[in-house]
Amino acid sequence: MKKFVLLSTLVITAFGSTFAAVTIRYYNKDSKSHTFDVKMDGSTKEVTFDASKTSSVTIQGGGKTCIIETSCGKVEVKDGANIEIKDGCIKIN
Repeated sequence: MKKFVLLSTLVITAFGSTFAAVTIRYYNKDSKSHTFDVKMDGSTKEVTFDASKTSSVTIQGGGKTCIIETSCGKVEVKDGANIEIKDGCIKIN
């Protein structure tokens, strides 16, 4: 039984971060879509937020936070956050 528990713990630790993702609920007040670079666990991805829309986006990666780079600066966003986009800038609600 101890071996099973140890093996289970090792498998969860090794593969647990593979299944992590950050889901963000957003409201884009702008009449145009925005594509931002998003950094998560050392890798960079592009994420598009559709124009004049309330929606959700899920960013696959190995953590529960990400950094979105906008022309207004960098914003750290946690999993489950609600954000608002206006004039290309992000505000966390």
